Amino acid sequence: MPLPSLPNLTSVPALERPDLLAPPVAAALQRWAQADGVAVVEIDPELADTAAMSQAYAVPMEAGANCVVVMGRRAGDERTAACLVRADTRADVNNLVKRTLDVRKCSFLDHDRAVAETGMEYGGITPVGLPPEWRLLVDSRVLDIDVAVIGSGVRRSKLLVPGPLLGELPRAEVVPELAR
Repeated sequence: MPLPSLPNLTSVPALERPDLLAPPVAAALQRWAQADGVAVVEIDPELADTAAMSQAYAVPMEAGANCVVVMGRRAGDERTAACLVRADTRADVNNLVKRTLDVRKCSFLDHDRAVAETGMEYGGITPVGLPPEWRLLVDSRVLDIDVAVIGSGVRRSKLLVPGPLLGELPRAEVVPELAR
């Protein structure tokens, strides 16, 4: 499988640059059979936010996939999930995500808590290497991205992954219309 790449970014195999990955991301990639199809690109950490990165590196928003972390409760049971949606959409947190998690109310997980529980930097949280008790919900449209740009667990780099592989991440649940 050829290494994913995009113009204006220098791709290298992700496992060759563990210094550009958060430790949980590097560990998850080492265990994942599909990791040879994942590249990492170094970026300016000040440009890690999707819109800034897209503009600075001339990457279309449609190539980005954002990972947002949500939680809700049902009968005292807390349910946490990471939702991976195309960057030009927004997770349907108050409807489909809430129903999928089977909770009464769903909200974004507190930033500090998300960072502490993932071992990743805020703004770099990615679906690769998440805590095992979290669900991973992937909008089906993410699978249609030729080369998806996702977080690497740190703000100074991004992972490039063929969209279809994101549906093959461990514990991934592909959900149609997860985002609007």
